[in-house]
Amino acid sequence: MLLMKIFEECGNRRRNTRAEEIGNYGVFDMLEQHPHIGQTKIGELAKSFLWNSYFPVHLDETLFHVLLLLSKHRLQVVPVIERTSSKLIGFISQHGVLLLLLQSSGLDWFDSIADKLLSEFRFGNEEHVVHVYGDQSMTEALHVLWKSQNGAVAVTDRKSKRVIGSIRKCDIYLLLENLPRNIKSLSVEEFIHMENDHKTGSDPTIERDIGALLSAGFLRLKNNFAPRMDSPVTNKKTETLKQAMRNMADTKSSFSFLVDESNQATGMLTLRDMIIHFAPPCIDSSIHGCGFFESALEQTGCHVKNGTIISDN
Repeated sequence: MLLMKIFEECGNRRRNTRAEEIGNYGVFDMLEQHPHIGQTKIGELAKSFLWNSYFPVHLDETLFHVLLLLSKHRLQVVPVIERTSSKLIGFISQHGVLLLLLQSSGLDWFDSIADKLLSEFRFGNEEHVVHVYGDQSMTEALHVLWKSQNGAVAVTDRKSKRVIGSIRKCDIYLLLENLPRNIKSLSVEEFIHMENDHKTGSDPTIERDIGALLSAGFLRLKNNFAPRMDSPVTNKKTETLKQAMRNMADTKSSFSFLVDESNQATGMLTLRDMIIHFAPPCIDSSIHGCGFFESALEQTGCHVKNGTIISDN
């Protein structure tokens, strides 16, 4: 919303400014010209955007506990703190948990869930996807993106209805680095191709510590590890959960669009949608006994009833 306010201010200023006086006029120039926005204190912003709860974990806690938190709460990351000083020493991302789960591929407990078709699961947005058309303006797209709880919208070709790209919150840095002269005339399709000039070669440190770098990337507005906007990640319901998990892991994406045979988006699949099926039981209504911990309890002679573990012996 703050970014939208800046763009509105910028539009007002440019209507009263000759084109030759504008030049490369970026957001940070705009902040200098409007101190009532640029000098807003971090504390004031934090009060306005305290949406997500804070659930830290300690080094001696288990993956079971992390899965529980990621399933019950809509968290992107789980902070890791020292038990004695409460000092933040790291964090665990949804993507990190996904990579860890995939290491169990080939084991019965994992494959019994992951080898099922996507059509056999229930996902929160499997029949709904937020989208904008490629010929819409970026001003309209930003309003839609702001309202999207998943932090991403599909870009659709108006004529064919096919998915041609996506816009995520982490893509807004392109507007921050070089604000177009008239954002209202910038189309969505033009924007998703803007990063052609901004993507750089891969960092040589990636191969040394891919896990840490990917996790750090998800916390940054400018995420160099995310897929290109004009190359959306997609899956079909005829694919397995494991295939979708590998697809997201390989593309370093936090979501995938569910598409039909015509490549038209029918829904959206997130990392949380996948993780939740390996989480403790009775955390989410979509599990219905198909999760790993449900089957593990059955093998030990137990079952869950009304949120309580009951022994069958």
